[in-house]
Amino acid sequence: MNKVPETSKDSFVTIFDDTYDQPDCRAYFRMMDALGYRNQHHAVAAFRAGLAELVRLRGLSVARILDFASSYGIVTALMAHDLTLAQVFARYREARFDSASPAEVMAWDRDWLAGLRRRDLSLHVTGLDVMPNAVAYGRAVGLFDAGFAEDLEVAAPSEALAAELARCDMIVECGSVAQLMPRALDRLLAACAARKPWVMTSPIRGNERSAATEVLQAHGLVVEALPIPPFVHRRFESAGEQARAIENARAAGHVTEGVETTGHFHAQVLLARPADEATPVSDWALPVEIAPMRDGD
Repeated sequence: MNKVPETSKDSFVTIFDDTYDQPDCRAYFRMMDALGYRNQHHAVAAFRAGLAELVRLRGLSVARILDFASSYGIVTALMAHDLTLAQVFARYREARFDSASPAEVMAWDRDWLAGLRRRDLSLHVTGLDVMPNAVAYGRAVGLFDAGFAEDLEVAAPSEALAAELARCDMIVECGSVAQLMPRALDRLLAACAARKPWVMTSPIRGNERSAATEVLQAHGLVVEALPIPPFVHRRFESAGEQARAIENARAAGHVTEGVETTGHFHAQVLLARPADEATPVSDWALPVEIAPMRDGD
């Protein structure tokens, strides 16, 4: 199903464009499964801990989240539901998904997710991605309360998106997009209220950009890396991709032996928040190390 992967001229990461704008999520999750994606498994555990502290500090009854570069809403699915990444992958291996129509997949997923919604957490989630079908899927199955297909590298947020951002408490993103698109990040934060949202991202090591840090700091946010060991993002697609990743990680000051040399991209969690909300991360319910993902988790 997938076309030959390409490498963006602006990134060392192989991209799989044809999986990101299908009418439903099957191709996307099967691609993630086949390539051994694990980033969300690790990062969402940290995002949940950060969200709990944010809710405590601000006394929120409903936390308003922006799922940035949301694609089909996997980060939202894991944050808002009693669900693991392994369970998501196992679901879309089922034979019934081979021949189902997009309408059938969305109906099944809507019922499935509704039964797994966390009762201890009230979230209002806005999905944002450049791929219209991915955002539409997230809206159709109930992952996103609002959804926008907009490219903030090209233009400022629409009036409707800006209205959502003005009430945003936290921005989350897995992968590296927030690091690689400082212009979009600046436009996001400029549309937010004076009390800026927390930003939690899990960039691939070597994709950190000083320009993104400068944008966050310019909006009054303190930036730090959470004290979690590097964790698997996904398996390298080729020897060339691995070589580029090692070169970029080393250029960013990372020791790659025993990390990227094992055959996988690795990531870390970065946190940005207002200085007066920079409580000690050591007080969070944050594990020093998150257990590796296994089928059935």
